[in-house]
Amino acid sequence: MLNLILFGPPGSGKGTQAEKLIEKYGIMHISTGDLFRYEMGNNTPLGLKAKEYMAKGELVPDEVTIGMLKNKVNSNPDAAGIIFDGFPRTIAQAKALDEFLQEKGMEVTALVALDVPEAELVARLLNRGKSSGRADDNDESIIRNRISVYKSETAQVFDYYSISGKSRLIPGVGTVDEIFNRLATAIDEAC
Repeated sequence: MLNLILFGPPGSGKGTQAEKLIEKYGIMHISTGDLFRYEMGNNTPLGLKAKEYMAKGELVPDEVTIGMLKNKVNSNPDAAGIIFDGFPRTIAQAKALDEFLQEKGMEVTALVALDVPEAELVARLLNRGKSSGRADDNDESIIRNRISVYKSETAQVFDYYSISGKSRLIPGVGTVDEIFNRLATAIDEAC
């Protein structure tokens, strides 16, 4: 079973590449943003709990996020594999993901990270902001802060999976197809 963590800062092209990876490998895509929207939109117990924290301006605790992820994986037992997009964001979440997958007799196959220079990320997000309607894609200071948070908090997950030889850094600049071919080569080598 192919279980991938698709990794990279905001604007690195994860969403674009995830679509192509799903098509090539026939695996399920789990985006934490989509999970939150589904659980909260359907007022599930976990969605209601997440709403409570968000209403207070607090981060949703790991156990709530992980619970949502487990629900999604468990409701798709026939999936040929999974792309985890936006998760794990911390080493604690990575350890929880590893434990959950081990309980199911699975493991993370590879973490593939898109490496894009900060100036390119900013330009991409500002360009996306023209059509996305997302306020956080229109303000360069917010964009730079998001990238900074990624570097300081989330990038550690790359190092965590490097210890077991699972992390792959992929140049994320070029055409969509060039980047995809680099990703597919790294994934095929990891399998």
